[in-house]
Amino acid sequence: MMPFKEMARLDKLIHEPARLSIMSALEACSMAEFLFLQELTGLTKGNMSSHLSKLEKANYVLIGKSFLRKKIPQTTIQITPTGSQALIEYWKQIDHIREITKQWSQETSIAFPG
Repeated sequence: MMPFKEMARLDKLIHEPARLSIMSALEACSMAEFLFLQELTGLTKGNMSSHLSKLEKANYVLIGKSFLRKKIPQTTIQITPTGSQALIEYWKQIDHIREITKQWSQETSIAFPG
């Protein structure tokens, strides 16, 4: 099988670098405060909000809003079981593509010696 066709089947919602960063960070810590996650990923506030909205719409993350001491807004984000499973599947696909690419590369270098 051609590894390049497999790449087209990756979850494009997760594959986008900023969202992959968000999802990977959340998988590692299960829940994070918005500003902490923003610092971890290096995203601007607007970019972070936009990507989180897309992930929330897909049910990959859960966003909670509350107030500290009744005045300070706090937003927490956590990965959902659906999001966690999607990330696991994404990494499995990536690993599979890497293996196929290694095999394909070896086969084509034999077929087309340099």
